[in-house]
Amino acid sequence: MKRIVWIALTLPLILTLLWLQAAPRELELERFWPLRSAMVQYSGLLAMAAMSVALLLAARPGMIERFCDGLDKTYRLHKWLGIAALVLGVVHWLWAQGPKWAVGLGWLEPPARRGAGNVGEGLAALLHEQRGIAESLGEWTFYVAVLLILLALSKRFPYRWFFKTHRFLALAYLLLVYHALILTRPEYWPTPLGLTLGVLLAAGSSAALLSLGRRIGRRHQVIGHIESLRQHPDNRVLSVGVRLDGAWPGHKAGQFAFVTFDEQEGPHPFTISSAWNNEGRLEFSIKALGDYTRQLPQTLRAGDPVTVEGPYGCFDFASRRAGQIWVAGGIGIAPFLARLRSLANRTDAQPIDLFYCTSEPAAEFIEDLRRLAAAARVELHLVIAQQQERLTPGRLRESIADWQARDLWFCGPSRFGQQLRRDLRAHGMAAEDFHQELFEMR
Repeated sequence: MKRIVWIALTLPLILTLLWLQAAPRELELERFWPLRSAMVQYSGLLAMAAMSVALLLAARPGMIERFCDGLDKTYRLHKWLGIAALVLGVVHWLWAQGPKWAVGLGWLEPPARRGAGNVGEGLAALLHEQRGIAESLGEWTFYVAVLLILLALSKRFPYRWFFKTHRFLALAYLLLVYHALILTRPEYWPTPLGLTLGVLLAAGSSAALLSLGRRIGRRHQVIGHIESLRQHPDNRVLSVGVRLDGAWPGHKAGQFAFVTFDEQEGPHPFTISSAWNNEGRLEFSIKALGDYTRQLPQTLRAGDPVTVEGPYGCFDFASRRAGQIWVAGGIGIAPFLARLRSLANRTDAQPIDLFYCTSEPAAEFIEDLRRLAAAARVELHLVIAQQQERLTPGRLRESIADWQARDLWFCGPSRFGQQLRRDLRAHGMAAEDFHQELFEMR
């Protein structure tokens, strides 16, 4: 989380410093209309930068995923930047349109008219002629982008429609790039600010074209088919075994993949709950949490085609400590299932304790979990809500005497994860020793 917070804070700071360097007189303005012009440029610059980086992150570049400590963190930053672009876009629109309304209502004196001046010839003249078109196109595209971003942020908006409509943001972005290229002050372009903005717009445009061409993640996709289905009715978990027909690069325990069972629905992220043995098989443990996942036991059949894209994620159990503590809430057990299978019959003495918290105990599922834990020499602690008190940070610390010598891996409800992180940090755990899978892709 530290890295994505650092990026989110550093990006606007750098752009602000570059803007001040490119236009050092901007803060010396005392009259309203020159100030309004400066704020239109500044807010538009920040909005386009946020949107450009958000588009780039959506393309899932591997180098950035590793830097952000996983695709889950990358998408969290993507969401933050989308919200920032929305807010900055509204500010930009208000600076552009608000004064015009104030003039129309008689609240503000209109600016003194200036002559057309010398706009030059060739490209400069052509760009000047397009300012009116760029302003109108930018305004209407802004309205569409606001609607699309609000729909993306709404959890009530069905995922299948989110998947289909979110791509239109790439088209909106390209229209806004045209708006920015025409209306950005010409004197900015020869400066470091202009170079930075140009790089961001080029990177964002490339990502937008990948999205519109449905090329994002294409080289990581492998076709397969459903080989087995196993349902656990007591905890509403469906285990889906997939046989891959193409080459899979292999995955580490704890990673996930985007799985497409239905082209109309689109890909959904699911944690891989099987270890990789180079046999061409994957397993996914899918909890019935929404309309789509609740329907899967009735709609999936052995032999159905599947597209798997991945692997993604850095929740890989790489540790700098002598021991580990695992905490799983509900379907958050999936990455630990994969790790247990990869550690089967291990001979090292690294102490590992797994706390599995559930309110829907399934006897068959728990028996399988006990067997896997025993084979991996992992101490299993079952925390069943109906039978005992819920797991608290204090209870966890009391259960593991040497917890300060271990790192902790958490996958489950985000609120519980935040509570656990705050308590353990307050009692001395280093930030880099708490690992959490965010697993929210919108």
